[in-house]
Amino acid sequence: MLLVCVTSKKKGLLFGVSRALLFLMSIKVTTLQSIQEAAEIIKNGGLVGMPTETVYGLAADAYNGKAVAKIFEAKGRPAFNPLIVHCHNIEQVETIAQMGKEARSLAEYFWPGPLTMVLPRREESGLSDLVSAGLPTLAVRIPSHKTALTLIKAAGVPLAAPSANKSGSLSTTTPAHVAESLGRAVDVILADGACKVGLESTVIDLSGDAPAVLRPGGITAEEISAALGQPVSYDLGESGEIKSPGQLLKHYAPGIPVRLHAVDLEEGEALLGFGSIKFMGVKDTGRGGGAAKDLPEGMVRNLSESSDLYEAASNLFAMMRALDKPEHKGIAVMAIPGEGVGVAINDRLKRAAQS
Repeated sequence: MLLVCVTSKKKGLLFGVSRALLFLMSIKVTTLQSIQEAAEIIKNGGLVGMPTETVYGLAADAYNGKAVAKIFEAKGRPAFNPLIVHCHNIEQVETIAQMGKEARSLAEYFWPGPLTMVLPRREESGLSDLVSAGLPTLAVRIPSHKTALTLIKAAGVPLAAPSANKSGSLSTTTPAHVAESLGRAVDVILADGACKVGLESTVIDLSGDAPAVLRPGGITAEEISAALGQPVSYDLGESGEIKSPGQLLKHYAPGIPVRLHAVDLEEGEALLGFGSIKFMGVKDTGRGGGAAKDLPEGMVRNLSESSDLYEAASNLFAMMRALDKPEHKGIAVMAIPGEGVGVAINDRLKRAAQS
């Protein structure tokens, strides 16, 4: 019988080796084949570490609500903040956002490149509401990195892609940084060296009365001003009105009260359910109670009948909007587990309930 004694130092070494092997498994050298494999992962709802000229991004299909919800969970993002959508050409941008004269001028000067524009979102865009955090605007850019452009084109969809790192930590500029920060949360990382810019893109808001920089980056307000031929100011979120990544969250404010952790319904309330609503009842106020399942279709929405948190996240904004009607006394929301992406769902609901 052979006894093997491993010291704590050796255990640490073995742990380090196993972590390194795990990272190597998720990192793939960029080739046409690995890009195609990454595109298939995106089509199937997975996450890809994508190199860009600014920082590495955590990319998912911007149409797929479940996939976008995975981004928030992987990053440990405390709330649903707007994400930047990456496109491979202006034609693709125009399918999801409205480009006016100013946007076209800046696109001519700076795209492809490290400039993100906040534009009015097309109602028929089909994008997940999580991408824009329920806002009527959309943050979009065309990266100049060849691998990023090839991946977007191969996937055939716009890609939601915030920086590929845990929320609150430094943005990642190498594939090793991505692997170290996100580990198994990312399905594959396309390795294409270090990022040339190494700083997040400049964000310019073109949805208001005057253009304003919401997040400083490699392209300055002065350069944007010269391209537009008009003054460009800074709006870095001090007002609390948030339209862009890198600022605090502006919450979607329903026009009627929101009541959380509901176990039954008050008369006139609409129901935002999660899981089975079989035992949800309407209180008897003298005019008869009843079962929630028997309410008119317009008064009931279920975030996920199968209690799938990813599905719930992807449905959250659209279903809240559908129930936000003046004929409803309020919206009663069933309890959502406070784990994984459920933390972000509950944060969003709490903000809505306080509005």
